[in-house]
Amino acid sequence: MKYSSILLIIFVLFCFSCVKHDELSIEDFEEITPQGLLELLAKTVSKPWRGESFIPGRIGGTWSAAMNSDPKSFNHLIAEQDSATAAVVERMTDYLLDYDVVKRQWVANIASPRIVIDEANNELQVIYTLRDDLYWSLYNSDQKIKVTSDDVVFWYDEIVGDGDMKSSGYTSQFITMPDGNVRRKTITKIDDRTFSFNFPRIIADPLLSTNMDFGPRHIYEPAKNAGGADAVRNLFSVAVDPVTIPSMGGYFLVEYTPSQRLVYKRNPDYWKKDSNGVSVPYNEELIVRIIPEENTQLLLFGNGELETYGLRPEDIDALVNRGGQHYTVFNSEGNLSATFWTFNQNPVNNKKPQYQWFTQKEFRQAMSCLLNRDRINSQVYRGLAEPKLGIFPEPNLFFNPDITLQYLFNTQMAMELLSSIGINRDRRGVMRDSRNRRIEFSLTIRSESTVNQDIASIIRDELSRVGIKVNIRVIDFQKQVQQLAETFNWDSMIIGLSGSQIFPSQGSNVWPSSGNYHLWNPNQKTPATEWEERIDYLYNEGQFMIDASKAQIYWDEFQEILLEQLPLIYLMRPRSFFAINNRWDLTNFYFDNMNGAERTFVFLK
Repeated sequence: MKYSSILLIIFVLFCFSCVKHDELSIEDFEEITPQGLLELLAKTVSKPWRGESFIPGRIGGTWSAAMNSDPKSFNHLIAEQDSATAAVVERMTDYLLDYDVVKRQWVANIASPRIVIDEANNELQVIYTLRDDLYWSLYNSDQKIKVTSDDVVFWYDEIVGDGDMKSSGYTSQFITMPDGNVRRKTITKIDDRTFSFNFPRIIADPLLSTNMDFGPRHIYEPAKNAGGADAVRNLFSVAVDPVTIPSMGGYFLVEYTPSQRLVYKRNPDYWKKDSNGVSVPYNEELIVRIIPEENTQLLLFGNGELETYGLRPEDIDALVNRGGQHYTVFNSEGNLSATFWTFNQNPVNNKKPQYQWFTQKEFRQAMSCLLNRDRINSQVYRGLAEPKLGIFPEPNLFFNPDITLQYLFNTQMAMELLSSIGINRDRRGVMRDSRNRRIEFSLTIRSESTVNQDIASIIRDELSRVGIKVNIRVIDFQKQVQQLAETFNWDSMIIGLSGSQIFPSQGSNVWPSSGNYHLWNPNQKTPATEWEERIDYLYNEGQFMIDASKAQIYWDEFQEILLEQLPLIYLMRPRSFFAINNRWDLTNFYFDNMNGAERTFVFLK
């Protein structure tokens, strides 16, 4: 069981659909009060992973899955910016380490780490030794190229470490020293299997900041030498024959039909094995169908044509209360992470009235006070969620239950906050600023999911009651990423980030003002505000503080500032439900809010 530390944050966006659900009546809501919830959960299975061993399985079968959109590329670098590409590439590569969330400790994956601390010089090394059974190989080919330190060093220095590549991990390579100067965390090859990350300053969790995956040097280096960053980014386009893509993971990609499906074959030489020495996964083939519409995915799962399905709130009655016999529904406690509502504070938009509103914390605080989380819970999540009122989740070492959001649903407080910055309702009830401009802005969401539509509709309705006009904008994922990273021409968004902030220093490209995914105002050369400057300092110093009791002081203030300034207004932590086809032996299947759905060792009955 694992938690892969992903420093390169990938967007996981809630989706939008044309289906509108009726509001729940009081009677409906009462059915899912604690007693109703217990009755519902009694029809599902709770099976979190708590360190159990996996029994050996057997090889065989085809696993049928679905994804919402086509990949943009099969390129490892492009995967940093495109979630569909990442979903494809991650099956053909591996991280250096895994994290055991139960024991709260790092474990070796494809490499074993050793930390060497030089207290006299305030320096640190993390020395990694790669496994000796790692290969870049091709499907139906005897060609195997050893994975070596050269792959890791090249990727760190020449891909992530090259600013022209625009890698999400670029900024995380730099460390602010006590004197304010910035120095780079370097990497050195020791031998073919051993390399070291060299820190110019002792850091509290060096394994988190060095854990990485990478692509094959023998392919990416010639491309870079021939054509620079453009040539690297053009490698492995969706037009390439998939069997030419080398894999060091559990699968080979062998077929791609745009808008239809991807086909993988099991890698029999994959290093990860069961107790009998048999490589996992056990299924011989994986077919991933490209199905944008979630209702279609539900239909196919109901027909037994997909192996798993993550239930939406509106699916619970059909799949749990009136479910069939060919699947089992598992449940987990509320998600550790949550989507959020954010406002564009990028100065490229400083001529727009929205910029003047969004950059005032009182406006953002008022929006949080107008966010009716109870209504969202009852109408969207059927009462099966709870508000996310803090920055860090409970498993985070620096979680503090006393630090919570203070700007909860309170219309009167919202009106007072808005009035304090010159925004009031006119005689017709329309909210206007001190220059008589109507308070109106857009709310951008991605297409496809009913959940996002319902949340956006509730926000629009609640704000309209106080005279604020919200225009919902529906765009595809690539356009949304382009708006966030390139054009910056958006007002507000409902989005989410992968990962759950189990480690305080996660989000190295989100929280620091220089980060390229500092969503509300990215890539700042110097902090635009005093509070962002303070966040930069706390984030930097907190991750270097070895004494946990002293570090708590930094991370407490970090959380308090973010909950006061509200650059991100978190929404809900829904309870999760996950269904899996009973034709698979589920002895090795686990589902919880820290590990998600663990099916690595699942095998056919």
